Formats: sequence, structure tokens, C-alpha cells
Amino acid sequence: MNLPSLAKRRGVLPIAAPIALVAVCALPLLLAAPASAHHLMDLTGMKPGVVSGLLSGLAHPILGPDHLLFLLAIGLVGIVQPFRWVLALLGCGLVGNALGLALPGFPWIEPLVALSVALTGLVLARRLPPAVLVPAFLLHGYALSGAVLGWEPTPIGFYLVGLLVSQSLLLLVALTAVRRWRRTASSGAVNITAGLLMGIGLAFTWSALVA
Repeated sequence: MNLPSLAKRRGVLPIAAPIALVAVCALPLLLAAPASAHHLMDLTGMKPGVVSGLLSGLAHPILGPDHLLFLLAIGLVGIVQPFRWVLALLGCGLVGNALGLALPGFPWIEPLVALSVALTGLVLARRLPPAVLVPAFLLHGYALSGAVLGWEPTPIGFYLVGLLVSQSLLLLVALTAVRRWRRTASSGAVNITAGLLMGIGLAFTWSALVA
């Protein structure tokens, strides 16, 4: 029996494959461009406004590979967590947004955000408690607020609404989908995926440090 068939039979692919696919697509993006280019405004040249603020908030977590992978990975950690856990994370993200707007310029924020992906792998491997992801989500909120520094209050408000909607949907989709995959996956699948997340997170961190 070849390796792919064996992995599929043991339930490795149902969980590891989506993470690996996102990572393969995201890593070249992250290596090729600095984190500030993950903003929709940078890609389209739009001016800050109600519509552009909302669209930018919706798109920003998707355009940032480290942010996207972190949100999807939380779905893996959330296998044993209730759905109300998502509300705590989103609330923490909003606090991070507020801190980023009020006290910008925190050093090493992008490497720390990238490192949180590796942190998720450690949580998934049960080396750390899930509670450590709460301050990690705060860091993501802080980093995402940096894209709108200098904007008027109204566009900022719509940007934050877009962020909240986008992150909520990504978290709920990740939690729902992963719980379905987990029913056919072995404990080895989770360990392999945890290792993937740690390796990818360290690669993201190195990229953020040298960018």
C-alpha cells in the first residue's frame, strides 16, 4: 500500500491536507511581500471610505497568510472547545484592535503574530493550554488595526465591522468543518497536523524577521 493510501486510511489527510494546502499557497505569498501588502487598499488603490473600509476589513484576514492560517488552525484547537469559545476570541481581537489604534508602534508585532501559528501547533499537540491563544488573538487584532492608522473614524468603524464579520465566519467555518473531519481522523493525524503548524509558523516568523 502506498503512503498516500495509508495516510488516508489512518485519517491523516482529512485534517492535515487542508492546512498543508493553505500553507503551500500562503508561504510564497508571505515570502514575496511584507505584511503591509496584505491590505486590500494596497492592492486596489482605493481611498478610505465607508465601502472601502468595510471591504478591506472583510478581506484583510484572508489576504494575510499568517492571519488566515491562524484562524483556520484555531478550528483544530477548537475541536474540544465549545462554540462560545469563539466569542471570547473575537472579543479579545476587538480589544487588540482598540489597543492598536490607541497605542500603535509595538515592536516585533509581525514576527509575534507569525509565531502564533507555531503556538497553535503546540496547543494542538497538548503542550500548551488553549488559553494561551487568547492573548495571541489579541496580537492579531493589534496587528490588523495598523492598516487603518490615520483614517477618519467612520471608515475605521466600518473596517472593524468587516474584520469582525470576516473573522467570525472563518472561525465558525473552521470549527464546523474540522469537527466533521475529526470524526474519521486518528490521534496521529492531529499530531502530524500540529507538527505542520509548528514548522509553518516558524517559517512565517523567519520571513517576518528578515522582511
